[in-house]
This record gives sequence, structure tokens and C-alpha cells, in this order.
Amino acid sequence: MKNQKKAYLFGLGAVACWSTVATAFKLSLGYFSPAQLLLVATFSSLLLLLGILAWQGKLTYLARYFCARPGYYLLLGLINPALYYLVLFQAYDRLPAQQAQTLNYTWAITLTLLAVPFLGQKIRQQDWIAIVLGYLGAMVIATRGNLLSLDFEDPLGVALALFSTLLWAGYWILNARNQDDPLVALTLSFLLALPLVALATALWSDFNLTAWQGWVGAIYVGLFEMGFAFVMWLLAMRYAENTARISNLIFISPFASLLLLRFLVGEEIYPATLIGLSMIVAALFIQQLKIGAKKLR
Repeated sequence: MKNQKKAYLFGLGAVACWSTVATAFKLSLGYFSPAQLLLVATFSSLLLLLGILAWQGKLTYLARYFCARPGYYLLLGLINPALYYLVLFQAYDRLPAQQAQTLNYTWAITLTLLAVPFLGQKIRQQDWIAIVLGYLGAMVIATRGNLLSLDFEDPLGVALALFSTLLWAGYWILNARNQDDPLVALTLSFLLALPLVALATALWSDFNLTAWQGWVGAIYVGLFEMGFAFVMWLLAMRYAENTARISNLIFISPFASLLLLRFLVGEEIYPATLIGLSMIVAALFIQQLKIGAKKLR
């Protein structure tokens, strides 16, 4: 049953979760390595998702989906959460959170480009404008406004943040034609990824998880970035009478996140970050505009 009021409430709840995670990432990485953070966050999120599926009576779907397409779900789990968050957390570990977060917001633009060869979609004129504007905004952020010099403070950190957009867009490309229950599919991905994340922790870090602050942050990330936010966004889309109005709520998140980074992490917000972020948000908004009878997908 459609209920726009409920859709707004769930949508705002998801946006509120996403607005806090850049702060949670940065604070947690002061105590845990990227692999350690991902290990605890993945385990926490998996427990939450399994609990929700048990409440819904859908636990048996996990085995059914895996037996039907084991390779597909192993690939999904490898990309998200394993590779995507390892790369993203490495970017946050190297860059100011405001830069890593804002560069990561260009994933929707990356998705537009990948949809051409993989989904057979066409790029509209407004999409080209959005692509140019969005990546120009990313360059403003990465160079702190020194576009002509192309002087990157941490080139590897910038590359990791942009590579994370490729992984995230690729994950959604793989999901584009998946008709399975999205919550079951996500839970199965996390279940299959957990051993991979544990292996990555053993290879590139260790299991010396003694800092309670790291545990609090990692559990928060697992529950709210990987768990509750996804569930609330699904509910928002389910209840929405107008999905475009709900989708536009996402534009609140990056600006709210910058405020939290300023007051909780103590990061000085660079003018170039605000300019670049405004350009990226404008690019995302242009992508959603209707022209004639055409509507953004």
C-alpha cells in the first residue's frame, strides 16, 4: 500500500544514517585498520540482516538463491562488501573525510557511463552535461581548487576514492536485472563475503581488536551504513507514491555530513570542497530532470 508520508519518514531515516557514516568511518579508522573495520562492520551487519530475514521467515531463501546461482552471488559478495569497502576505507584512511566522501558521490555518474556497454542504455545530452560537471567538481575537490596545476595532495587516495565509485556502480549494474528479493540477496552477499574479509584481515592487518572505540564505530557502521539505511531505503521506495521526490532527499546527505565532520571530527571544510560538492550535486540533479517525455532511470 502506497503511503507518501511513511515514504518520507523512511527516506529521511536512511539519509540521516548516510549523513553520519563519513564521520563514523574517519573516527573508527583512528583505532582500527580498514580491514579490521570492515571485518567487524560486515559481521555486525550480517547479524542484523539475518535477524530481519528470520523475522520475515525468509532464511531458507539464502540456500535457494545460492544453489541457483553460486557464482553470481560469490561475485556480488566479492564486490560488496569486500572490495568496495576495503577500497573506500583505504581512501578515507589517506584523505580528509570530506574529500573521500564527496569523490565517492560521483558513483552515479560512473553508473551512467557503465550502463552504456553493459545495459545497452543511451547517454542523453543532459547526461553528458552532468558527466562533465560532476567530474569537474571531483577535480576541484581533489586538487583543492588548483585545477590548472593538477596538484593532488594524495594521488593514491584520490584514485582509491574514484575506484570505489567504479566498484559500487559495477555492483548495481550486476543487480540491475536481478529479480531476487533484494534483502535476501544483500544478506547472501554479506554471508559469502565474511570469509573473504577475514582472509584480507589476516593478510593485510591482524586480529588485535582491543580498542573499544573501534568496536563502537565499526558496529555503528555495520548497523547503520550497511544495514538499517538499506532497509529503510527499500521501505521508502516501496511506500513512495512519487519515487523522484524520495530520491531527491539524498541531496541532503553530503551537506549534513560536512557539518558533522566539521563539529565531530574537527575537519576544516575547504572552500574547494563546497564548490566541488555543489557541482556534483548539481550534476546529479541534472541527471534526474525530465526533458519532454523522457524520464531518468
